[in-house]
Amino acid sequence: MTPSDRTRSGEVQISTDCWKAARDADSESKEEWLTAKRAEAQQAAVAWAKQFDMPQLEGPEKALDWGERSRHQLMTAAHTALVVEGSWDEADWAELEEKARSITRAGWWIDQRDAEGTDLLELLDAAGEADRGTENPFR
Repeated sequence: MTPSDRTRSGEVQISTDCWKAARDADSESKEEWLTAKRAEAQQAAVAWAKQFDMPQLEGPEKALDWGERSRHQLMTAAHTALVVEGSWDEADWAELEEKARSITRAGWWIDQRDAEGTDLLELLDAAGEADRGTENPFR
């Protein structure tokens, strides 16, 4: 430690270069962690969509993955709140799932990403025609 590393009160002061290097290394590891978490969440969302026969989302390419993750998270939160912890039965849930299948605009799901699971039915009912897919809803 050099004399310039000490402040008047005797505390050790980390040099700016060391601090920046540590911050940059931390940012890189945080970015790697976020990338891995997103990939994991994306994989879970795709598997879930396939398992529950959810349609492909529509929208700009860069919004599709985010929309998939948002839809999965909101649907999972809704199932937990309404069925697992709530009073809904499987028939109620099946009706909500059908309404969710009609919303294929990725941006709609992204816009609802912070919503409570208990609000999903109301949100689905309020969705506009622009949010609904152009495919035959009766498959």
